[in-house]
Amino acid sequence: MDQCELRLAAGSCVGDALQASGLAQRHPDLNLTEAALGIWGALARADQPLRDRDRVEVYRPLMVDPKEARRRRQRQQREQLAAARKGHKR
Repeated sequence: MDQCELRLAAGSCVGDALQASGLAQRHPDLNLTEAALGIWGALARADQPLRDRDRVEVYRPLMVDPKEARRRRQRQQREQLAAARKGHKR
C-alpha cells in the first residue's frame, strides 16, 4: 500500500492528484492510464473533480482469485493441524 497526503488547488481532479502524488515515479510498473480508479471505494474517472478529504484509490488486477487463495489457506491449515496431531500421538 502506498499512501500520501496532498494539498491541491480547488477544482483539482483525480488525475491531478495522481500526478501530484508521484505514484507513477515510485511504481513505474503501474499503468495509470489503464488502471481502474476510485474515490472512497467507488469507481471514478481521471477527470472527476475532488472534494476536500477525498481518498483517491488505484485498483490493480488481482494476482490470485480470492476463492482459490482461501482454499489454499484452508488446505495448509488442515495439513498443519494433521501434522500437529500426528506429533502429539507419539
